Amino acid sequence: MKETYRFQHKHILGIEQLSVADIFNILDTANSFKEISNRPIKKVPTLKGKTIINFFFEPSTRTRLSFEIAAKRMSADTFNIAASTSSAKKGETLIDTARNLEAMAPDIIILRHGSSGAPGLLARHIDASIINAGDGTHEHPSQALLDIMTVREHKGAIEGLKIAIIGDIAHSRVAHSDILGFSKLGAEVRVAGPATFMPPHLDTLGAQVFDSVEEAITDVDVVMALRIQQERQNDPLIPSLREYAQFYGINKSLLQHARPDVLIMHPGPINRGVEMNPDVADGKGSVILEQVTNGVAVRMALLYLVMGQEGGRGRS
Repeated sequence: MKETYRFQHKHILGIEQLSVADIFNILDTANSFKEISNRPIKKVPTLKGKTIINFFFEPSTRTRLSFEIAAKRMSADTFNIAASTSSAKKGETLIDTARNLEAMAPDIIILRHGSSGAPGLLARHIDASIINAGDGTHEHPSQALLDIMTVREHKGAIEGLKIAIIGDIAHSRVAHSDILGFSKLGAEVRVAGPATFMPPHLDTLGAQVFDSVEEAITDVDVVMALRIQQERQNDPLIPSLREYAQFYGINKSLLQHARPDVLIMHPGPINRGVEMNPDVADGKGSVILEQVTNGVAVRMALLYLVMGQEGGRGRS
């Protein structure tokens, strides 16, 4: 007798932990929640009585707000804490802060932190479910899932697609998660950018490195541009933003090498005129705002699934 699939994860720490079945289950669940955002009353009682804390050590607009909206649309009690207003500012360790939060019995802590591995550290020390909202240069799983959802809505399937990711690969947790996610689902992932933005051993993640943007985007189905993560660089790694825009910025001329129905993506925030020209960001094939819309549905799905679907808990 075939065993019935059940989502087994208590924590969402990265795409690396998820199987192909897990990813498709999350996407299908997100798709079922998407219509809630179009209702006159955008609320369901799914997580009523649950307590969710957004704990963000770094600035965020889309991720923090979409997690908050996702939780409130499912009737959870939601609280936001920024590092600048927490006891971390007074020297309290991350684990001590989290243990104090746990003493107030939250069900889920959504953590964004500048140090890679911080969500995993909390998951080993406290009982609440931890969802990684971006940790250092490691992973940003919910962003990758909403990217995959957006592409699947337009292309029907991921397997066999060619995806080009252009820009600051080395410092981008989005790039890491997207490479893992799209590769797991059978896409060909290409990357390009300045040599100083290319980390070693990208092939072990499933990506092909190209020397030029033109080569990387030739005949691709999706082009994703990344922001230069200047806040993660101790020293400038490129001569100037103007030179970067000239050689690596996505413009209409470059897109002539991609497929006619190419999708244009960006995880945000966009530095217009640097990694992407405005006429590309707002032009034909751009699904950047659809990514934001899908972010709410994906995060609703993650909250629902880590709570064990019926309000309980996953097992791992």
